[in-house]
Amino acid sequence: MAPFTLRDAHLPDDFPAIARVLSAASPDWPVTPELLRHEHEGRDPALYFTRIVAEQGGEVVGVGGLGHDSFSFEEWRYGGRVAVQPQARGRGVGAALYAELLRRAQDRGARELRTMLSDLPQDRPGVAFLTARGFQPAWDRYESSLHTADVDLGAFGDLLRDVAAQGTELRPLAELRSDPDCDRRLYELDWLLFQDVPLGTELTRRSPEQWVRDELDDPDLRPELSFVAVDPARTDPLTGPYVGYSTIGWNAAGDYGYIGMTGVLREYRGRGLAKALKVAAMRALHAAGGGQIRTFNDAPNRAMIAMNEALGFRRTATRTRYELRLAPQGVDSGA
Repeated sequence: MAPFTLRDAHLPDDFPAIARVLSAASPDWPVTPELLRHEHEGRDPALYFTRIVAEQGGEVVGVGGLGHDSFSFEEWRYGGRVAVQPQARGRGVGAALYAELLRRAQDRGARELRTMLSDLPQDRPGVAFLTARGFQPAWDRYESSLHTADVDLGAFGDLLRDVAAQGTELRPLAELRSDPDCDRRLYELDWLLFQDVPLGTELTRRSPEQWVRDELDDPDLRPELSFVAVDPARTDPLTGPYVGYSTIGWNAAGDYGYIGMTGVLREYRGRGLAKALKVAAMRALHAAGGGQIRTFNDAPNRAMIAMNEALGFRRTATRTRYELRLAPQGVDSGA
C-alpha cells in the first residue's frame, strides 16, 4: 500500500475531491463542490481558516479543516473537522491530519477546539477518536425529520386562518427580496430572534454584508420555500413590518430540505406564528413536489421541540458538540 502524504489543499481545484471525502464520511449530510466554493469565497478574510488533505496514490483520501467560527467568535477558539474515506481508515490518516491541525492551532495560541458528531453508527469511530484525544461532550442538538407526504397539511387550515385574521401575512422570501430594505430588516430581525435561542455559546454579531453572504446568498437557500411573517401595521425602525421568519435550505446532494431558522419576536409569540411559518413552508414544498425536511433544535429548546413534534417531526439523531481545552504552549496542564 502506497504511503499517504499531507499537503495544503489547492483551492478551488481540490473542491470535487474534498466534497467526495466529506460526503463519504457523512453520507447523511453530503456536500457539493459548489457549496464548498461558496463557503470559501464568502468566508470573512479577517478570520483564520486552514484546510489540508491527505493524498495516497494520487487520490485525496482524507480532509482536515480548522478555523475561527464567525457565528461564535473568540480569538482563542477554533472549530474543525477531520474526515477520511472509509476504505482508507485504520492507516493513521485521520491521526496525521488531526496532529497537523492541532499543531497549527497551538501555534496560534488556541485554548479550545470544537467539533460536532452524531450518535449515528457511521460516527461511532469518530466519537472514539475524539474521546481518546481528550474531547468531552459539551452540548446536544436534536435532529428530527418528516416527509411532506406523511403529514395531513390540510389539518392546519384553522391555524393559517387564525394568523390571517390577526392581520399578519406570511410572505415568501422570494417575493420580499425585491424590497430594498429586505436584507437590512432581516439582518436586524435575525439578531433579535437569536438572542432567545439556547445555543450553549456566546453569539457573535456578524457584519450585515457577511450575514447576507452567509445566509441570504447561500446557494442552498430556497427563498420560494422560506417565509417571513409581516405585520403591515408595524413600522419598527429596525425590522419594519417583519415580525418573524422561517427558512428552508435544500441539500442538493442528499435531496432533502432543512430548516435553517424559525423565530418570532417576543411580543408576537403565543399566536401560532412560528408554527404557521413552518406549515407555510411545508405546504410550499408539497406543492413543488414534496420531500423530506429536517430540523435541528438545541436540547434546552423544549418549546420548539414540542412544536415540531406536533407538526409531525420525529427524532432521528442527536448531534453533540465536543470540546477540547488546550493548555497554553509551554505550560504544564497538570495532567
